[in-house]
Amino acid sequence: MHIDTDLLYTWGAVAKKVPKNSIIFFENDAAISYYQILEGTVKMSYTNEDGKDLTVGIFNEGNSFGEPPLFIGQPYPASAIAQTDCIILKLSKTNFFSFLEENSEMQFKILKLFAWKIYNKIVFSKNIVNHKPEYRIQYFLDNLKKQQNIASSMKMKIPYTRQEIADFTGLRVETVIRTLSLMNKNKKIEIVDHKLFY
Repeated sequence: MHIDTDLLYTWGAVAKKVPKNSIIFFENDAAISYYQILEGTVKMSYTNEDGKDLTVGIFNEGNSFGEPPLFIGQPYPASAIAQTDCIILKLSKTNFFSFLEENSEMQFKILKLFAWKIYNKIVFSKNIVNHKPEYRIQYFLDNLKKQQNIASSMKMKIPYTRQEIADFTGLRVETVIRTLSLMNKNKKIEIVDHKLFY
């Protein structure tokens, strides 16, 4: 979700520089602020019981992240880390709620955003659980194109590393590399100079 930065400043948001690889918040921290990215990329991930990092999402300039726990008084289910040097707007929970109370249009946008997040989580879970690695990866790539509004017939350069694809799909990186190689051989994807196109 994107809220106009001037509006956020009006309600007391503060811009903060966050160096690459810095933690913005940890899994299980109390949710006390609304965050929106002015510059850079932020990754949210958690560590499962096997010690494997799983990516919840990667957020870029203009995106907000970590909003759901604000509304239900729960701790963050994942940590947020700056993947690049970032500038992030931070607005207190109290001021964020006051802003929403006075802005019904933004309330509707948040409701729609949450509805999409729930829908995507259900569809993602349905398509990821108990499926072969190729199916998981293909679903992930299809979903990525859909989020970027790129037609399925168009080729897209995938901006993620093999490790990041593994983190998103819950697969081991070796499995992702082997599966992508097979998909390339079967012309389902294209690999040019180690770059992935779908």
